Amino acid sequence: MTDKYIFCMKWGTLYSAEYVNRLYSMVKRNLNQDFKMVCFTDDDTNVIKEVQCFPIPEVEISSNLPERMWKKLTTFKKDLYGLKGTALFLDLDIVIVDNIDPFFEIGGEFRIIKDPDMKSWRITGNSSVYRFEIGKHSYVFDYFVDNFDEIRKEHRNEQEYLTWAIHEKGILQYWPKEWCPSYKYDCHSKIPFNFWKKPIIPENSKIIIFHGEINPHKAVKGGWGKWYRYVRPAPWVADYWK
Repeated sequence: MTDKYIFCMKWGTLYSAEYVNRLYSMVKRNLNQDFKMVCFTDDDTNVIKEVQCFPIPEVEISSNLPERMWKKLTTFKKDLYGLKGTALFLDLDIVIVDNIDPFFEIGGEFRIIKDPDMKSWRITGNSSVYRFEIGKHSYVFDYFVDNFDEIRKEHRNEQEYLTWAIHEKGILQYWPKEWCPSYKYDCHSKIPFNFWKKPIIPENSKIIIFHGEINPHKAVKGGWGKWYRYVRPAPWVADYWK
């Protein structure tokens, strides 16, 4: 029986079941190990049968839970539907461009992306891709529930708190920088070069993360937006995001 899991989470209407199904397909092509994929969701309509769906665990706090991805912290509950093993959490809006076996093979108790939008001295990670032992870091979720109001004052979002909580235990480690480039910062050029230079796949990339306004389906067509001004079409995204 496999002890390797791919976790993802879908709620609301921002991402359809298509994103879950494409993620499974990308993992299947790029992971040469047995795995099970689990999606925590409020709506499993049209999710393929190969993906096991569970309801997003409840968060019992005294105030309303904001939408800034805090629900992802429920993956750290001590008892998570009886699941046991190693979990690699992947955001739905990522594109896998190379073999991802190393994400399970590299050492460390907890691995996460070093947030590319942060100054070098900041510890904050980007939780688009993180790996952990299921049930072994329940202090992350428990402390969050017990101290939510205080946490919101000190940490602007879930990944900032998560990185802090793991760092406090002295076990925070990042993926090698080249493994998880940012489409926003690493794949397309700055003004004015963005008008004629095509978006690229950086060398040694494995998983390209899409944070901010643009998503994979938008990247394929390119166009205008807020943070990225103008981005030329990247038809290669469609070659991998399927």
